[in-house]
Amino acid sequence: MKNKIPDQVIKEIFPRRLQKHQVIPNTYDRLKKMIVSGKLKKGERLVQEKLSHDLGVSRMPVIRAIVQLKKDGLIVWKYRKGAFVA
Repeated sequence: MKNKIPDQVIKEIFPRRLQKHQVIPNTYDRLKKMIVSGKLKKGERLVQEKLSHDLGVSRMPVIRAIVQLKKDGLIVWKYRKGAFVA
């Protein structure tokens, strides 16, 4: 391509697009800090829509973070009830 836009210009115009790969780990870390600090109390239900709105991300990073937190033992999944802080 003759008229290729330099990478630096693209980084300045689209900074969020380049940081997309950091959304899930960042969401996981923020939820984990909320649980450990006590902002999310034991037994509290985690609503994906509310968390995604509060954290400013879509639902998919929240879902992936909840799955990882479940593996870590910080969240309990109850069938047909949802995710709860352990």
